[in-house]
Amino acid sequence: MARTTLSLCFLSFLIVCSTCVEGKKWCVAQISAPADRLNAFINDVCLHLECEPIMPGGKCFEPDNAYNHGSYALNLNYRSNGQCDLSFATFAVTDPSFLDCHYP
Repeated sequence: MARTTLSLCFLSFLIVCSTCVEGKKWCVAQISAPADRLNAFINDVCLHLECEPIMPGGKCFEPDNAYNHGSYALNLNYRSNGQCDLSFATFAVTDPSFLDCHYP
């Protein structure tokens, strides 16, 4: 009896944990994404959305490279428009935010 109760408690815990985490994902650049493609995407997205965090002096400017800025722009676009271009992006299930840089 105790074994059944323990199993049911564990199963309930897993279900609760999976529903808490399910659906939370971030659209980020693939490691192999070409810098020129990421830069073009950044330029396009930042014409329409607020990219201040990845601009010089912004909280997500450092490290200053196409991969990090592209990941921020990809996720910003994903949160705003629900689109993640999987030809050069992928989904992350862990929050890519770091230090004072918080991904939307």
